[in-house]
Amino acid sequence: KVVGRHKVAKHFQLDIVEGKFSFSRKQESIAAEIALDGIYVIRTCMGADALTSAQAVATYKSLSNLERDFRTMKTVDVEIRPIRHYLADRVRAHAFMCLLAAHLVWYLRRDWAELTFRDQSPEPQTDPVAKAQRSQAASTKAAQRHQPGGSEVRPFQGLLDHLATLTRNTCQLPGTDLTIEKLSIPTPTQHRAFELLQIPIPLGFMSTRQVSA
Repeated sequence: KVVGRHKVAKHFQLDIVEGKFSFSRKQESIAAEIALDGIYVIRTCMGADALTSAQAVATYKSLSNLERDFRTMKTVDVEIRPIRHYLADRVRAHAFMCLLAAHLVWYLRRDWAELTFRDQSPEPQTDPVAKAQRSQAASTKAAQRHQPGGSEVRPFQGLLDHLATLTRNTCQLPGTDLTIEKLSIPTPTQHRAFELLQIPIPLGFMSTRQVSA
């Protein structure tokens, strides 16, 4: 357990007996790992005239976006599971709708970067292997949890939860059949969210709930 803590046990020959402990290094195994230390190979069917080495690495690393989309589909944002269908066509239709929803989430994350912790102006990466660096503006926004203008910054899911409070309520007067439609007043963040999407607040498609006046 101790020798395997740093994953180097394979490079040592141990001799443990009563009252005695000795070890020796496996030089051949160590030399073989040193030869490949810090090196990985990406092989592609594209020619050098179509894809440079840097572009090949960047494309490979962009697969992390695909993995994030699968997490989006399987967890809080889309929740593709459980699938309560049995017919093959309906299962495919369900999966297709979830893919469309994941596609929509991608655009929302991009367009709402101003209102979330996402970096709005990431520094260009010349070396695709180097660790990505957050811009100073993004670090400041994350530390203060507010934009320079004072508006609050939220996680993406937190922004969705805040937008969910924008509702149209049907109020029924007690003892009568008279109902009144009442719209909740949008907050500055909710106003800004729809401005960034360049669409008006959709008064006809909001969630509704019955409220006794």
